[in-house]
Amino acid sequence: MTSAETAERTDAFLAPIGGEWWRTAVIYQIYPRSFADASGDGIGDLPGITSHLDDLAALGIDAIWLSPFQRSPQKDAGYDVSDYCDVDPLFGTLADFDTMLAAAHDRGIRVIVDLVPNHSSAQHEWFQQALAAAPSSPERARYMFRDGKGEHGELPPNNWDSVFGGPAWTRVVEADGTPGQWYLHLFDSSQPDFDWSNEEVREEFRRILRFWLDRGVDGFRVDVAHGLVKAEGLPDYIPDPEAGSMGGEEENVPYWGQEGVHEVYRDWRTIMHEYEGDRALAAEAWLPTADRTAQWVRSDEMHQAFNFPYLQTEWNAGELREVIAESLRAFGGVGAPATWVLSNHDVVRHASRLALTAENPQGHGIGPDSPGKPIADVGLRRARAATALMLALPGSAYLYQGEELGLPEVIDIPGDARQDPTWFRTNGERYGRDGCRVPIPWKTDAPAYGFSPSGASWLPQPAEWAELARDAQVGVAGSTLELYRLLLAERRSRDLGAGTLEWIHGFGTDAVAFRNGNVQVIANTGSTAIPLPKGIVIASSGPVDGGELPVDTTVWLAID
Repeated sequence: MTSAETAERTDAFLAPIGGEWWRTAVIYQIYPRSFADASGDGIGDLPGITSHLDDLAALGIDAIWLSPFQRSPQKDAGYDVSDYCDVDPLFGTLADFDTMLAAAHDRGIRVIVDLVPNHSSAQHEWFQQALAAAPSSPERARYMFRDGKGEHGELPPNNWDSVFGGPAWTRVVEADGTPGQWYLHLFDSSQPDFDWSNEEVREEFRRILRFWLDRGVDGFRVDVAHGLVKAEGLPDYIPDPEAGSMGGEEENVPYWGQEGVHEVYRDWRTIMHEYEGDRALAAEAWLPTADRTAQWVRSDEMHQAFNFPYLQTEWNAGELREVIAESLRAFGGVGAPATWVLSNHDVVRHASRLALTAENPQGHGIGPDSPGKPIADVGLRRARAATALMLALPGSAYLYQGEELGLPEVIDIPGDARQDPTWFRTNGERYGRDGCRVPIPWKTDAPAYGFSPSGASWLPQPAEWAELARDAQVGVAGSTLELYRLLLAERRSRDLGAGTLEWIHGFGTDAVAFRNGNVQVIANTGSTAIPLPKGIVIASSGPVDGGELPVDTTVWLAID
């Protein structure tokens, strides 16, 4: 330690006890339709995933999470499920899934599958039965059907808007041809919400959990885990128009974060305990504070919850120090690991998001006419530095496919090629999430950059994918891929996920500096270089020659 440095250790920053794999794992998110296409139809599939498991093993991850591959009409890229216990033919078969699962396990890679309990597809057998049944019938009681307001029920039951834009209610036509009840869909009209006060719904999802657990999956990522239960009486609510679409900045939203959801996950936790192997539940819960998020991972509920307050933090040292400290305190206070994340299939990739110069609420996306579009070189530099910072933190971490290649958000997708429901439901006012879902590049000179043997791609790939392809980065010193491989290898060998964070001061207000085990980490978020202490450089997100840490750079130093 130099004379300018001081250290601060707080018991709240101690990693929670326990050796379960999910406490320290680095988990790689696969968006199946955009990962690898073995069939040549332009849509990624399960055999495509299997064919690249060696590449993932070489990257050094501990587990994969697969976004939905279950049977679906694909109105929302698989998040509209019509059969929870089958594979959609777009992605293969149950046999293909079993082959992929076994191959992953053979390589020491665990497999987490997506579960979508807030809503089903409108083509789900249950919803079709509900449409054919009468009001107040058992079939309709599985979903959120309500009578409308107004003299003839012509007005929706309340004023809620869909996450994707437009009203959250759609009126049905009854069997006799007359206008009838309304059903709730917090997302697209093709995604009706289940009524989780109905025991039949709860029992059905117990069956679904056991179906996949019996096949050998290692856990579930639970979509919209802060939804499911709605406030009694369904009161009117108008969200802040500048807030993210999933409600992460707001308190007391009547359809997010209701107390009743915790009863559901306590029930699911008992099911997970029926199986060997530390099966895990991970919550997608967009909530305004770390303390609120930590409620989802109390000892009798879920195991992990994505740290969205961390994901939404700007590249600012003060804000980062605060959210890291709050996260470790809040999650550690309930005996759970902090679960760090920077990118996923619903947000602007952090190689672009960290260089935006205008507000961009979650879910809005970036397109040709967006204000404050990112500066590419700044974004990549900050993304590498942010990842190096994240992977040094105690707890678990999630990576999103392609970030290890430094992929930015794809901005120039033509309107007629876009597929996100947000684009259509807002009449093009919001670009949505297509930009982070473009199929990833594997080979510089291959059709579709190696994504598909036919050259087909369900979303157009930009020309810049050629220089970012995996084969252009393997073994290349300083490439983003090799940086990730180094960080993951050092994280594992030094057991940083199970470590203890100890703040270090003395590098100025623009630095995030701490110790974790035998590693000293310094990130420079400012506008001028920071003098580096003496030490052996283990890894750095950019060059650190000359005894200084450049701006937008993170370094790991060995401690004697």
